[in-house]
Amino acid sequence: MLISVYIPFLVTAALAVLAPPVAHRLPPRPAALALACAALVTAAGWAGSLALLAFSGMAQIPQIAEEGRWSVSALRSQDPVYAVVAAVSTLVLAVCVVSLGVAAVRQGRHLLRARRECAELPGHTELAVLDDDVPLAFALPGAPGRIVVSRGMLRRLSDAEREALLAHERAHLRGRHHVFQSVWRLTAALNPLLRPVAVAGNFVLERWADEEAAERVGDRTVVAHAVGRAALASAGVSRPAALAATGGVVPQRVRALLAPPPARRSLPLLAGGLLLAVCCASLANAASDSDRMLDSAQWALCTAHADTTTAAPTDHDDAPGHGPDGCCANPGRPEHG
Repeated sequence: MLISVYIPFLVTAALAVLAPPVAHRLPPRPAALALACAALVTAAGWAGSLALLAFSGMAQIPQIAEEGRWSVSALRSQDPVYAVVAAVSTLVLAVCVVSLGVAAVRQGRHLLRARRECAELPGHTELAVLDDDVPLAFALPGAPGRIVVSRGMLRRLSDAEREALLAHERAHLRGRHHVFQSVWRLTAALNPLLRPVAVAGNFVLERWADEEAAERVGDRTVVAHAVGRAALASAGVSRPAALAATGGVVPQRVRALLAPPPARRSLPLLAGGLLLAVCCASLANAASDSDRMLDSAQWALCTAHADTTTAAPTDHDDAPGHGPDGCCANPGRPEHG
């Protein structure tokens, strides 16, 4: 446990540094899936490691040890975690859990507001055109989702660029990109080290929609022009509750569209998968070591009680935990010599 419990922290830090630049060079759809998987696994590893470190300190509190029926002295002699580390881990875990709860409430309100706006839009078709001179274009998730475009935006684009813009927003809805955003926001709230992954993920989602739009339109240059013109037209106009074609770092998106489609690369994905496997294996090993320590501490307490009752027999020898029928004879726990 001394080493393995810290490996998820190292894996998270490595992915937070390496994943964003690597994801920008991969095809956007597999990159988005990989980033979402990495965020979920590393967030779980982060929380699990903090929980194990925190429990190592809480288990040594006499009241908790009494309820768990293990020896505090035996646990202290085996536990390699310093009390300060356990205390800090407890505090960090509590803060992260509260942060996750707040983020979950905000994300729930965010999606509910988007669905309510979607239901209030005029008409029943996928496309809703607003009679507004302010240039707007975004996708609202719902059941089903809607694409919202203002007349001000449509006036600024050619026919081909309008088709590219609508194909981009349609790709957001078809790919359920709001689910990816929710995953990254919640995991970043639980694990602050994952914030760069969330930023990279949002960029990758826009690239994913760009590439699908380029396939639909059949001309990458037209999509690049549509993205650039839409971004210039809507400068200063924000829609935080929606997926907009003007999101992400627009110059990088335009450069990527003017270049050939990104080549498929399996090595970065395999390397990332290996890191995630190491994270899971190390956490499982740390949990197994922690369980063995508790077993040993329970056995030490049972042995001490058995020695005490043998040396000084009383009328309470057959009480639970104080005799051959007590915790020492519990078949659910393996005996450790």
